[in-house]
Amino acid sequence: MELFKLTAHALHDMLAKKEISAVELAKNIFTRTDNVETKIRSYITETREQALVQAAAVDAKIGRGEAIAPLAGIPGALKDNICTNGIKTTCASKILANFVPPYDATVVDKLAVQDAVVTGKANCDEFAMGGSTENSGFFVSHNPWDTDRVPGGSSGGSASAVAAGEAIWALGSDTGGSIRQPAAYCGNVGLKPTYGRVSRYGLVAYASSLDQIGPITRDVTDCALVLNAIAGHDAKDSTSINIDVPDYTRALVNNVKGLKIGLPKEYFGTGIQPEVAATIKKAVDQLIAMGAEVREVSLPHTEYALPAYYLLAPAEASSNLARYDGVGFGHRAVGSDIIDMYKKTRSEGFGPEVKRRIMLGTYALSSGYYDAYYLKALQVRTLVKQDFDQAFAEVDVLVTPTAPTTAFKIGELSDPLAMYLQDIFTIPVNLAGLPGISIPCGFVHGLPVGMQIIGKPLAEATIIQAAYAFEQANDYHTRFAPLGEV
Repeated sequence: MELFKLTAHALHDMLAKKEISAVELAKNIFTRTDNVETKIRSYITETREQALVQAAAVDAKIGRGEAIAPLAGIPGALKDNICTNGIKTTCASKILANFVPPYDATVVDKLAVQDAVVTGKANCDEFAMGGSTENSGFFVSHNPWDTDRVPGGSSGGSASAVAAGEAIWALGSDTGGSIRQPAAYCGNVGLKPTYGRVSRYGLVAYASSLDQIGPITRDVTDCALVLNAIAGHDAKDSTSINIDVPDYTRALVNNVKGLKIGLPKEYFGTGIQPEVAATIKKAVDQLIAMGAEVREVSLPHTEYALPAYYLLAPAEASSNLARYDGVGFGHRAVGSDIIDMYKKTRSEGFGPEVKRRIMLGTYALSSGYYDAYYLKALQVRTLVKQDFDQAFAEVDVLVTPTAPTTAFKIGELSDPLAMYLQDIFTIPVNLAGLPGISIPCGFVHGLPVGMQIIGKPLAEATIIQAAYAFEQANDYHTRFAPLGEV
C-alpha cells in the first residue's frame, strides 16, 4: 500500500482502527525514501533507528487501548536549523557540519508530547539564507514535479520531502517566505504563523525579529493539526506571545460566504508570470462564486519592502552569526594567532551567500551608515505594517500570488538580485509579523502554483478557514508529484 501518499489525518484514522501499525507506516516511508532520495535529496540526516523506536512506542499505546494524539506515529521531517538533542543540526553549513545540540527546540519537545515520529533533518539554504536550496553547503534538493527545477527555499528539503512522499508533514522556518514559497513550488500547503505564535527557542537564528517556525503539509487539515501541536507560549522565548491557542481544526469550515477579500493592486503588476497571474485570478473568481466579497486594496509601500528586508535581515544575521568563530563550537581552522583563526574559520565555514549577507549587514550597521540604512529600513518596516493595518480595516484577508513564477530551473537564477525578487510577495508579511498560508491553486505547464492568503495578527483560524473552503472545492491537494521512472 502506498501509505506515503496519504494525509496525516487519514493515517491517524487507520492507526486508531489498527488497520496499519506505526512501525509499518515508518517502514513504508523509509522504502519510499530509498526509492526517490537519490533524485530528490531532501535529507541531510536521517534518523531511522530513533523513528522506529518512536513508532513502536505508539503501537504499544494502541495495543494497550490508549487514545493517541492526532500526530502520534505520523512520520515527519524537521528543517535542519531546528535543534535536536543528540542529532546533528548543521543549518546546511560546513561551519556546523558536525554540531550536535545538547537540547531540543521547544517545537521538538511539543511534537514529542504528541508522539510524532521524526524521520530526519531536511536540507535547506545555508542558515536559511536563500530561496532555492542551491545555497546549501552540502547539495541541492530537487523539485519532485520536475527534478531539473528547484524545490524553493530556504525550507526546500522540507517541502520536497512532503511532495515526494519522504515525509507526511514537515517543519520549516520562514524569515521572508521560506515556508510559503517552497510550499508553492512543490504543491504543498505551507503556513507562516503570526510572529510569536510559535516558539523560536531552539531555532538557529537568522534574523530574530522575522524568523518563525511553521508547518508544510499535504492539505489544510494536516496544517491545522501540526499548528495545534507546535503553537503556544514559551517562557524560554522572550518574543513568544502569552495568549491561549485555539483549536485550529475548528476553523476547518467549508464556508467563505461574506468573507471580505482584498486584492493588493501592487501584487499584480509587472514581474509576475502571466500564467501565474491568470491562475490566481481564476482562483479568486472561484472564491467569489463561493460567496466571498472581493475588492481591490492598496499597499503603497510594497515596492520598498524588499530593499528594507535586505537591510534588516542581513543586519540581524551579521549579529547572530558572529558567534560562529571557531571557539565555542562548530568548525575551527588552524591559524597563526586568534585573529587569523577567526578569519580562516569563517572563510572556510561560510558559503558565498552567507558571506554576502554578513558583509551587507555589517556595512548597514557600521558607524556613519546606521542612520542612512538600518534606521531608514526600520522606518519603512513601520510604513509597511501601517499599510496592512489600513487594508485590514476594510477586509478580512488578503489574497496574492505566493511567488511571481513557478519553480525555476536549477542554476537558472545566478544573479542574487534576481533570486531576491522571488520573495517579493512574501517578505512584506514577515516585516509586518502577520500570518500567511500558501495553498496550491492550479498548475502552469505541469508545475504547481501557490495562492497566498494573508491574515490579521493571530488570525490563523481565518486564513485556515478560507484555505480549507477553497481546497474542498478543488482537487489540487490530492495530486501527487510525478517522479519519472522511480
